[in-house]
Amino acid sequence: MLLVSYDISNDKLRTRFSKFLEKFGFRIQYSLFQIKNSDRILENIQVKIESYFGKRFQQTDSVMVIELSKSCQITKYGYAKNEDEELIIL
Repeated sequence: MLLVSYDISNDKLRTRFSKFLEKFGFRIQYSLFQIKNSDRILENIQVKIESYFGKRFQQTDSVMVIELSKSCQITKYGYAKNEDEELIIL
C-alpha cells in the first residue's frame, strides 16, 4: 500500500497529478491518496511519478510517497474509522 501526499503550486500540474492518482486509489484528504494494489502496479506508479511528474515539479513543490507494509499499525478515528466497516441498510 502507498500513501501519496502532495503540495504542488501549479494548478494544472496539481490537477493532472491528482487525476493520475485517482486511477489507482482514493483520496483520504484533499492532498493525500491511499493506493492498494499489487506490488508490480505500485512499482509502476512510483516509476511514473519519478519519470513523468518528477521532471515537472518545481523546487517549491513537495511530493511524498510512503510505502506501507502489511505489518504497519494504522489507527483510525472518525470518518476514517467508518470507511473500512460494511454498512448495511435495511
